[in-house]
Parts: sequence; structure tokens; C-alpha cells
Amino acid sequence: MKSFIVFALCVAVTLAAPQRSPDADAQVLKYEADNIGVDGYQFSYETSNGIQQQEQAQLNNVGTENESIAVRGSYSYTGSDGVVYTVTYVADENGFQPQGAHLPKAV
Repeated sequence: MKSFIVFALCVAVTLAAPQRSPDADAQVLKYEADNIGVDGYQFSYETSNGIQQQEQAQLNNVGTENESIAVRGSYSYTGSDGVVYTVTYVADENGFQPQGAHLPKAV
């Protein structure tokens, strides 16, 4: 009985151990960034596992009480089902507004 408990404990510990993600070995293939300063920024990157992102931002209504930043960008990745998912987005005074073929549409 004691051996069974030890064996069951070993199996439980093995199954509970964190699994190494296949993305853990991904490498950055491309990275570009331009910090324009207080007026905005832009960046993009691509990794060896197919993840890509690009984003740019601009400060609007500079020096007024309605000053805000407007961000536009997109990212894509390959899901566990093998499908490449792409999301484009805008984030501004109207909030975060993502769009993608796989996302539900507002009615």
C-alpha cells in the first residue's frame, strides 16, 4: 500500500508540473521602434513562431483640455487550431475598438 501511495504521488507531481510551451524557444526576427517623444510613437516586431504586431500612436489636441492619444495597430498569431488570427484595433477617446474575422460584431 505504501508503494502505491508513493507511486500515485509521483504521477500526480509529474502531471502537475508546468509544461514547456512550444513558444518558449521563439526568437525575435524583427524589431523596429521609433519613440517620437511627446507627440507619439511607433513600433513593430515579428517572432519566429509567427507572432507579429505593429502599432503607432499620435497625440491629438496638444495643449488643450481635450488632449488625447490615438493608437492604431494590429497583431496576428497562429492559434492552437493552426488558424492565423489577425486583430486590427484603434484605441482613442472612444475606447478600445478591435476588429477581426473571429471576433463577434456589434449589432
